[in-house]
Order: sequence, then structure tokens, then C-alpha cells
Amino acid sequence: MQISRGGVYVVVPAYNEAAAVFGVVDELRRAYPNVIVVDDGSRDATAAEARRAGAIVLRHVLNRGQGAALQTGIEYGLRCGGEVIVTFDADGQHRVEDIDRLLDALDQTNADLAIGSRFLDRQSKVPARRRAVLRVATQFMRITSGVPLTDAHNGLRALRRTAAEKIRITLDGMAHASEIVDQIRRHQLRVTEVPVVIRYSEYSMSKGQSGLAAFRIAFDYLFKRLFR
Repeated sequence: MQISRGGVYVVVPAYNEAAAVFGVVDELRRAYPNVIVVDDGSRDATAAEARRAGAIVLRHVLNRGQGAALQTGIEYGLRCGGEVIVTFDADGQHRVEDIDRLLDALDQTNADLAIGSRFLDRQSKVPARRRAVLRVATQFMRITSGVPLTDAHNGLRALRRTAAEKIRITLDGMAHASEIVDQIRRHQLRVTEVPVVIRYSEYSMSKGQSGLAAFRIAFDYLFKRLFR
């Protein structure tokens, strides 16, 4: 792996994740020293738990949404000189070892960014209802962006510095995932997908998006595209 781990900054957006964020950060920092947790206006001890695990903690006074938290963390990672910015969820559903797979893919393909996909192999045991919602979201994303990805809303991504500088997230909520894909097309960035495992638990499922929420996300994204 040519990319040094010291040049990787892992951005973890977190909202009311006190129950999980310590374990997530602790596991991340065993492999990657630069972990940035953006506490997005949590009402619990998320910030304290992240700091106790050794993360750099940034805080939003108000809850703005995951997109805003990611943009805050990405900007900070770039200011710190990050060569690669990795986005990683706070609920424990991602595996730290899959970051290596994304970084290896960047090296091997010379892509600008690598995105995880739970659908490129059968290791992720995706619940049937969640699978159906994600399939619809993926088809929607392909139609609107023209980028043929297999997993529209996977939060595990690795962006080279040059890509992170070009992508600017303006949708504060969950529609940011579609916005990122739209910007991949707009900036003609080279993207590769990598099979990763999503670990579903009762806790992570409680944090997931419902079908109704998915329609709201689509509306937010289309509204932004029409009136930007």
C-alpha cells in the first residue's frame, strides 16, 4: 500500500452515538492515527466518548445533518494536510480492515476515489426490506447521475486529496450521498467500487433510513438540482 497511514484522515460524522462511538474510534485508531469525529449537535456524551477514545473532536452547536458533518470533517482533514480522506459511519456497521481495501484500490486503479459496495459480494447479510430500499435508491441514483454504481448510500469512501478538494457537500442531510455521486459525474472523477462488509445489528438498524425517509432524501436531492 503506497498511501501512508499517517496521510489518511478518517472522518466520522456522529449524532447521539455515545453508545457506539468509543468502540468505533478505538478500533480505527489502532490502524489509523488521524480520526476526526464531527459531533453534529448531539444531546448525549458522543463528544466526550469520542475524545476519550483519542479522536480529534469537532462540534456543531446545532444538529445540521450528516452531509454538513461530513463537509466539516473533510475540510478539517484537508487543512491538516490529509492525502486521503476516508468517510466512516459511527454506528459500528463498517469494518476497519475494509479501509485498506479502498486504499489498495486507489493505488491499483489510479482512481480519484473508491466507494464501498455491500452488493458486489454476498458477505453482507442485508435485511430484505433494507435491500429493497437500497435497490430503488441505486436505480434512482443511476438515472439522475449517470454513474453506474451498485450501492447508492454506502458511507465508506476514500477520496484522494484532489477529489476531496473538488467535491463540496451542500446538502446537509442524507441526500448528500446522491450529491457526491452527482459531483463525481460533474467533475469527471474516476471512481472505483470495492466490495465491503456491512455489519447489521439491532443498534445500526435502529439508525438506518426508512422507506419514507428515502423518498424525502430523493425529494431534497431533486429540489436542490432543480434550483441550484
